[in-house]
Amino acid sequence: QVQLAESGGGSVQVGGSLTLSCVVTSELPFSSLTFGWFRQAPGKEREGVADISKGGGVDRYSHSVRGRFTISRDNAKNMVSLQMTTLKPEDTAIYYCAAGRQFGSTVGRASDFAFWGQGTQVTVSS
Repeated sequence: QVQLAESGGGSVQVGGSLTLSCVVTSELPFSSLTFGWFRQAPGKEREGVADISKGGGVDRYSHSVRGRFTISRDNAKNMVSLQMTTLKPEDTAIYYCAAGRQFGSTVGRASDFAFWGQGTQVTVSS
């Protein structure tokens, strides 16, 4: 029903920047979906880092990335992005784009999202 394809991951040095993109193919109207970015590092639980409302008017961030990451959506291009700046080694993880039908009460709740991409690796080295 909804397919998500992430790209833009890679290796970067501490303090560097990356922008992840998520191309959305959907039978549902793009504007009816909320989106989030999650990440999972080896041996750690999945962490929600950012999400954005259907209209894009509200974006929320986890404490660990607030002020460094920016989520955005382009309703004309069916695309969601995550701009990451001032990257740290602890940002190393596989990053996943996710889509849902409702904007949950708090950022980072995986159960709010029914559709998931395959992930893209981000590695931050010192």
